[in-house]
Amino acid sequence: MYAIVETGGKQYKLEEGRYVDIELLDNNVNDKVTFDKVVMLVNGKKSKVGTPYVDSATVEGTIVKHDKAKKIIVFKQRPKKGYRKKQGHRQQFTRVMINKINAKASKKAASDTNEAGEE
Repeated sequence: MYAIVETGGKQYKLEEGRYVDIELLDNNVNDKVTFDKVVMLVNGKKSKVGTPYVDSATVEGTIVKHDKAKKIIVFKQRPKKGYRKKQGHRQQFTRVMINKINAKASKKAASDTNEAGEE
């Protein structure tokens, strides 16, 4: 079972027992994090796709560490003008260990569909 979650303006595939590097969060190390913007849950034939998010589905995790990615070099040059600019950048990220994927179906949504079918 895995979930597609939106956080930091990006979408990530999350599985239980694995870690993921996401955009920097303000929380401290060993804090619990809950992602509630679940776009899709995949569990064989019980898959759910959100519109835009799956109702009452959450993903729980624990922050393992804050770190920086490898350095990238940004080099700008204009030909025949003598313009050169070299700059480096290291993007910060947060490593999160995924503990649990909660895929509860809301009772209100199930009762709404039953009422709509009876009318």
